[in-house]
Amino acid sequence: MIVITTPTGQIGGQVLRLLLETPTRSDDLRVIVRDPAKLPDSVRPHVDIVTGSHADPDTLDRAFTGADAVFWLAPPDLHAPSLDAVYTEFTRPAAKAFTAHEITHVVGVSALGRGTPFAAEAGQVTASLAMDDLIAATGVSYRALTNPSFMDNLLWQATSIRDNGVFTGTLPPDFKAPTVAIRDIAAAAAHLLLDRSWTGTSELPLLGPEDLSPNDMAQILSDSLGRPVRYHHESLTDFHTTLTARGVTAPIAAAYLDMMRAKENGLDNTIPRTPATSTPTTFRTWCDQFLAPAIHN
Repeated sequence: MIVITTPTGQIGGQVLRLLLETPTRSDDLRVIVRDPAKLPDSVRPHVDIVTGSHADPDTLDRAFTGADAVFWLAPPDLHAPSLDAVYTEFTRPAAKAFTAHEITHVVGVSALGRGTPFAAEAGQVTASLAMDDLIAATGVSYRALTNPSFMDNLLWQATSIRDNGVFTGTLPPDFKAPTVAIRDIAAAAAHLLLDRSWTGTSELPLLGPEDLSPNDMAQILSDSLGRPVRYHHESLTDFHTTLTARGVTAPIAAAYLDMMRAKENGLDNTIPRTPATSTPTTFRTWCDQFLAPAIHN
């Protein structure tokens, strides 16, 4: 039995879809979901549904009974009182349940940065790494999928790209860094959940196929969409103002600033690109298949 958290989210939903589409899969699938109505009609008959939050011990007891493997993702919470509440405190009941129910394998979504000079003050990255340590301490076999920024984050700026030909970020315009497509994260997770021959604890960096600067991305966006797109470099001060105006709590907004500052200092550029750390989806392919439809529709 494989348990999938966040099955209606961007990553969890794609992990679930890939597992359902695997003809050789022998494991039953169980999902933890707050609102089962949000699951696609085509999915519900093929999964065991546990209703509730995966931060709730009783929900976890029901979900983990008879299970062997878990896909774990701590969902973002822009209104949380602290980063600990989002990551380690949210995950602590699951860590206890992994042991109590003798879960053997856990695959989690985390961030690049361990072992770097920036890891201790990198906001969400620092909290993600602490969550990894909490899970690893349970003794389960654990793989942390460590990621740079997601290509899919640009979907939040689809309106600005469509109406104004502009996307915004805090990295310098010519600063090259890796980005990864969510579908490649989901594919890596599904593979690990199905082939559980691995043991121990380690990280699997997922770096996409190439490093690109914001200006590189603007050129690719322009080519893909058939219209000019430019990059607007936003200061960290303006970024913080934008976050607080949207109701993000002060601790979470401050953590985002710390994370973006660490990325500017090279946080995501410390892992060598190898065949094992590269993922297949190029930014151009992602634009053509995901962003362009979102903009043209």
